[in-house]
Amino acid sequence: MVITYYAYPKCTTCRNGKKWLDENGADYREINIAEAPPSKEELRKIYKASGIELKKFFNTSGIKYRELGLKEKLPEMGEDEQLELLAGDGMLIKRPLAWDGEKTTLGFKEDVYENTWK
Repeated sequence: MVITYYAYPKCTTCRNGKKWLDENGADYREINIAEAPPSKEELRKIYKASGIELKKFFNTSGIKYRELGLKEKLPEMGEDEQLELLAGDGMLIKRPLAWDGEKTTLGFKEDVYENTWK
């Protein structure tokens, strides 16, 4: 199955993940997360299938996250509102986000990629 790889070209972590995918012959298509973030419904599908907490989809070290004061606001927000935020600005999404219709990874850790995408 083809991996959809949402990444930001200037992100070192994203480049490391892409390098791993290339070196391991993974079949993927890369999408610039800043220019074309996943839609709210696509995010909902990814989130539901992943088993990962929704708050983990947020890039907590990002400037936008801090500017919006999301650390304090997220616990009060509903799922729809959080998904709307993520879909509205790809820079709020933890990256890289890799998804093949069944499995999902957030960020890049070599051991996680080994276990998930090899």
